[in-house]
Amino acid sequence: METRMVRLAIDFENPGTEWWEAGGSDLWEALSEGFGENAVVVDSSIADSWLLQAATLPGWAGGPEFSPHPICLKELHHDEEV
Repeated sequence: METRMVRLAIDFENPGTEWWEAGGSDLWEALSEGFGENAVVVDSSIADSWLLQAATLPGWAGGPEFSPHPICLKELHHDEEV
């Protein structure tokens, strides 16, 4: 079974702060291991689990249509370096 890697990244176009203040900052730091990263590459199953937890915090879906969440999921291209 092949592992599919994806990128979770801070969506700087999302103007909301509620999610970050409601525990999102701690959740993100746990994923990025506290290194202040703007993006992390993880296995898709980890990303799915993390996103489910992130969605339970207030402010997750409070952004505009073009940037609904504070964190976005991006597929990696097969030739992309990580």
